[in-house]
Parts: sequence; C-alpha cells; structure tokens
Amino acid sequence: MTISGNQLRKMKSAARLYAVQALFQMEHSNQSIDAVRAEFEDHRFGAVYEGEEMAEGDVDTFCALLEGAVAGQAKIDQMTDRALVAKWPIDRIDPTIRALFRAAGAELVAGKTPPK
Repeated sequence: MTISGNQLRKMKSAARLYAVQALFQMEHSNQSIDAVRAEFEDHRFGAVYEGEEMAEGDVDTFCALLEGAVAGQAKIDQMTDRALVAKWPIDRIDPTIRALFRAAGAELVAGKTPPK
C-alpha cells in the first residue's frame, strides 16, 4: 500500500497529538512507557469512539517522540524552564502544556524539523 505525501503528513500530525496524550497519561497515572505505548498502538490508532474514527498515526514518529521525550526529559524540561517566566517554573504549568513542551522538545532535540 502506497501512502501519499499528504496522508503521511496527516499521520505524523496525529502521531504528535498521540505522543502528547501519551506523555500526559504517563505523568497523570504513573504508567510505564511500555504500557502506554502498547495501549496507544493497540487501542487508539484508528479506533472508533462514539461513531468517530480516530486518525491513524505514524507509529515510528509516535515511538520516536515518546522515547525521546522520556529519555531526554531532564534536558527538555531544563530548556523549557529557562524559556519560562521565573514565576512560572515548569512544574507549575498545566500538565497538558508540559506534555506538549516535552513532545515538541523531543522532536527539536532529535534535529528533525517538522514540515512547514
């Protein structure tokens, strides 16, 4: 099966969203990376909820972001913390935004620039 460039772009975008959700879930419920990765790959990618089909994410992008965010969390958090206002350290910001910063940071640290 051939995937078009537009379809691959959508799959990578979905993988980024899933990575943010997975990082939030890991922090909120203290689940391991392996448990969360398996749940997303088995039950979230392309799943149907309330009659709506979830997007099919790019598994490689999802795994790379998730693993990169977990492995580089200290470095990513430190870079993010330096960019925040002194009165708002990373531990004080909303956990969803924190997960977003970590996923984005993993992609930036990996040196792979997302498409424009």
